[in-house]
Amino acid sequence: MDEREILTRFKAGTLGRDDAARLLNGARQPRTETPFPPPRPESVPDPDHGVPDAHGASDAHGASDGHGAPDGRGMSDGHGASVGHGASVGHAASVGPGASVGHGASVGPGAFDGDRVLDSRAAAGRATSTDLIAVVGIAGRYPLAPDLHAHWDNLLTGRDTSSAVPATRPWLASSATGRRGHFLDAVADFDPEFHGITPTEAAQMDPQERLFLEVAWDALEDAGYTGSRLDTLTTASGASRALGVFVGAASHDYALLAAGAWTPGAGAIPAPGHWGLPGRLAASLELTGPAQAVDTAECSGLTAVHLAVGALRRGECAAAVAGGVELVLHPARLADGAGEGVGAVVLKPLHRALADGDRVHAVVRDTAGGHRTRPRRPEPRAAEEAHESRETTARRIGSAGAVTGIAALTDAVLQVRNGVRITGGPESAGVPWPRTRDEAGRELPRTATVEIAAESGGTAWAVIEEYTAEPGGTDTGGDGGPLLLSAPTPAHLAATARRLADWLTATADAPADADADADTNAGHPASGPAPAGLARALRVGRAALPCRIALPASRGVIELVARLRHFADTGEAGPEGATADLRDGRGDPLGLDGLPETRDYLIALWRAGRTETLTRLWLNGVGVDWAALEAASPWAAPSQPPPPSARLRRPLWLGADRAPEEPEPNG
Repeated sequence: MDEREILTRFKAGTLGRDDAARLLNGARQPRTETPFPPPRPESVPDPDHGVPDAHGASDAHGASDGHGAPDGRGMSDGHGASVGHGASVGHAASVGPGASVGHGASVGPGAFDGDRVLDSRAAAGRATSTDLIAVVGIAGRYPLAPDLHAHWDNLLTGRDTSSAVPATRPWLASSATGRRGHFLDAVADFDPEFHGITPTEAAQMDPQERLFLEVAWDALEDAGYTGSRLDTLTTASGASRALGVFVGAASHDYALLAAGAWTPGAGAIPAPGHWGLPGRLAASLELTGPAQAVDTAECSGLTAVHLAVGALRRGECAAAVAGGVELVLHPARLADGAGEGVGAVVLKPLHRALADGDRVHAVVRDTAGGHRTRPRRPEPRAAEEAHESRETTARRIGSAGAVTGIAALTDAVLQVRNGVRITGGPESAGVPWPRTRDEAGRELPRTATVEIAAESGGTAWAVIEEYTAEPGGTDTGGDGGPLLLSAPTPAHLAATARRLADWLTATADAPADADADADTNAGHPASGPAPAGLARALRVGRAALPCRIALPASRGVIELVARLRHFADTGEAGPEGATADLRDGRGDPLGLDGLPETRDYLIALWRAGRTETLTRLWLNGVGVDWAALEAASPWAAPSQPPPPSARLRRPLWLGADRAPEEPEPNG
């Protein structure tokens, strides 16, 4: 067996860890060089304290992938991948067609190194300085794009996302004449109830904090870590909910607006600091990982990713949310070409992501951040690549300050994942991105190097690689498991049910009956995501909120869509379904959550197949740890993650914290 087959069998569970390690070592014996050189002695992690590297990365300089000469800084010419620098705007991101390398890492054939997957320290929950990092969740909002699906469409079509200053920002009117920029929609809107925040408190929060809270939550839902799976994120020391939060932000416009409008006796104004960006999410989810805000100008978002990677490699957390946010709210900062956005990724060591069955969007091979000088990079090898290196993130979302780096990284992830390159120039569009091959004819994963050079002189970069390992199978979720949805209010629950029904319809492959008329088939898909797998993803990956509904997931997509729409329209669960509203605090009337015997009782019910009883207990407020109950069945994230929970946003601004009587769902 070759390495790929060994790793595929290991991932599928048909090959034990010891046997896989032995076979891998045997397969590699004849090699005269390895794609991943061992770290220098000083970079080997202390088993108890992780990696003390100041950058959280290995320092194996000068590594070569065998296809280009090393340059002495860990940079190889690979296959001509280029790095854009965008001198006129101070930041850029470009994608090369082949292997590109970064600080302390080299790229060899294949998507990952098996020794790292099977490393004994990794199995014990400890990461190493050379671990590859998986992107297991991703979300974002960018100009003319409320989600990443719309953002990707904008990239594919080369859509111009610039516009005049939105009329919904009257406080910018004095500086808006003749100005054009790249703006987000409805930045004053927020859904405080969803996050357990009062409207008055929400009006005092910086809109950047509110936006990041929403997008980070969406990224965690995409990864399946807002529910009981969050408790499975443990460090080697045994700390659970070990999720780190790292956010890049650089502006304080909301506090400046509040200070300008303040009068004696008006009360406190929003705090100018950024502590709330990571702190609020960490507090609301009772996280035990590090929480840190960072300001390195345009490099902020990418520096946050670098800090998250370092924390993961040192074993400070088991997973991390990293992102950035930028809003232009103060007239003094309004300039032509100004940009906005918010983005977040969820990161985990690749070996752990594979063991946990996570969906891997892409792999982070290496990162750097906080440098005052640009690291040496390979020169473009063709005129086309030289042209592409001038393509900047500013062309796509404007001069977007602290969010620039995470936006560029997001674009790179989308391109390597979809196998499409976004070409440069004013009429940028997507073109197929074929994989290159090594000297033996084996396909190499697509690789993108993202570099942000701030006007202030700082630099950050990351190397993103396609995840090319063969899938380990499709999770079906078993038979008879219920589909459970929950939300903070009945209106949120109805909106989420409608969104899920719309998504199931949109992802269908064909009409229900090719011989039936159009009216019969309208809105009723014949196929799509497996209902049982979808139900399991929602049970174990989503938070259990007060308003709940349970529906059978064994009757097929058509009936599930009909049940969801019926509930969204009427508030009734219908036959075989059930709802509960636990907002009055009277859930768990028997006090089972406080009994030490409850866990064993729930396990016994699960083993006996009493899913209906478990569902009734869940509806009554008992804390059913579905992830623990279903741990015996190998977990595999669905290939199509369900859509994020619906929000009921409304305008909340300085001094205006009253909601409309009937807020409408808007994402």
